[in-house]
Amino acid sequence: MKLNYFTKGFSTVGRWITTTLVCLLAIAFVWQGAFFSNTSAMADNGVNLIASKDVGDQVQEKTSKDAGRAKNFIDDTADKVKQTAKNNANKVDNTTDNGSFVERKAKRDAARIEKRANEDASRTKEAVDKTKNAVERTVDSIKDAFGK
Repeated sequence: MKLNYFTKGFSTVGRWITTTLVCLLAIAFVWQGAFFSNTSAMADNGVNLIASKDVGDQVQEKTSKDAGRAKNFIDDTADKVKQTAKNNANKVDNTTDNGSFVERKAKRDAARIEKRANEDASRTKEAVDKTKNAVERTVDSIKDAFGK
């Protein structure tokens, strides 16, 4: 396949951007000392193990709080979608004659949008719950591993 004038330009720009990104990442790794680290001055790990149970509890509390916020956001978004669908159906209703095809279709579409918004919101809430439970199980297993 032969590249045309614009595709050649995009290809060249893409190569330059990729090269620049790789160079910046290499500089960042060297800057942070990832390759040349001296671990002899690191603190004792025992101090971190003492606080691990408290940190685990904090992570679980934060996860629960954030899951609640996410669910509230999901509910708000679903309500806004449903309200917009109702508003659009009302606008169509106001501009058309009674019982027209367009009016009936707008009402059916609004009902379908509301139904899908409820379904999507419930699926998203379930995903949030599953994620929250996975994080809590992981934190519990880590706490158990450090506790033994």
